[in-house]
Parts: sequence; C-alpha cells; structure tokens
Amino acid sequence: METSTKQLAKALGERIRVLRLDKGLSQEQLGERSGLHTNYIGQIERGEKNLTIESLQKISRSLEIPLEQLFHSIDPLNAQSALGQIVGILSERPVADHTLVLSLIRTVFAWEIERRK
Repeated sequence: METSTKQLAKALGERIRVLRLDKGLSQEQLGERSGLHTNYIGQIERGEKNLTIESLQKISRSLEIPLEQLFHSIDPLNAQSALGQIVGILSERPVADHTLVLSLIRTVFAWEIERRK
C-alpha cells in the first residue's frame, strides 16, 4: 500500500512539474503565486511529499487550472493497454501537445471514415 502511495505522489508531482513548465513558471514563481515554499514545491515535484487538499488547491489556482486537471492521466487506465500507454505518454507532454494529438486523431479518423465510403 505504501508503495502505491509513493507512486501516486511521484506521478502527481511529475504532473504538477509538467503543468508548471507548460505555464513557463519556475518553482520559485509557483511558490510565490501559491504561498508555498520553493523547497516544498521541489519536494512535491520529486514525489517526496504528500500534498494536502489545501496545497493542491493553492497549486491549481496558481496554475490557473481546475483542481481536477491535476489528476488527469494519473492512473487512468491499465498502463499495459494501448489506451493506457497513450495517456501515459501524453501526460508527460505539455498541454499544447495534447491539442496537437487530438487534432491529429480527429484528422486520421475523418480520413478513415471518408476512405470507407
């Protein structure tokens, strides 16, 4: 059980790091915006600290995203399935890449539908 908690903290920390970088923020800037110490931000991103709900809310507000977006792609599916692997890859990419991949998928599927006609 402890291992899965550590894995969750590490995945959540990585998610926060990706979102922070996507916004072009340093750990110091996120700390200032959220009122959390820079060292604490670093510990969170490395998965060394478990977050409180209050800290999660401060971070999500500072990143200007809904709280639920912090949890997108964290253990969404079986990581061994094709869909789980896709979600895992995308979760490590900036949000702008998500939009690009979505557009690509829609284009491929539209092309496939037209090809079948």
